[in-house]
Amino acid sequence: MDFLGIQGYTIVMKYQKDVFRNFTLVLQFGINMIVPILLCTFAGIFLDKLFSTSFIVIIMFFLGALAGFRNIFVFAKNMNKHTTHLGSDTDAKVSGHEGEDFAEKMDRVYKDHMNE
Repeated sequence: MDFLGIQGYTIVMKYQKDVFRNFTLVLQFGINMIVPILLCTFAGIFLDKLFSTSFIVIIMFFLGALAGFRNIFVFAKNMNKHTTHLGSDTDAKVSGHEGEDFAEKMDRVYKDHMNE
């Protein structure tokens, strides 16, 4: 016995798709920030041991933080560039995509982006 029916199943799947998409965006932001920090910190520790100093790790940590912020900035800029052409309802009427919800727009934009 189908509890939700076809319509309910479609709504749940769209909701899950949005949740997973948002989760991956948050995960990408975190990875884009933490990886450069860790790599630069470990490189700083290695260089400190190699040259018998104690300040290179601090410089490398901040260098990694700057690289992480740059990664997030570029990621957010590219994400904004690909979502700005979602358009308003007027744009949807002109483009022939009137009546689609946000998830459908995102799917269409993603497919268009993958075909570029």
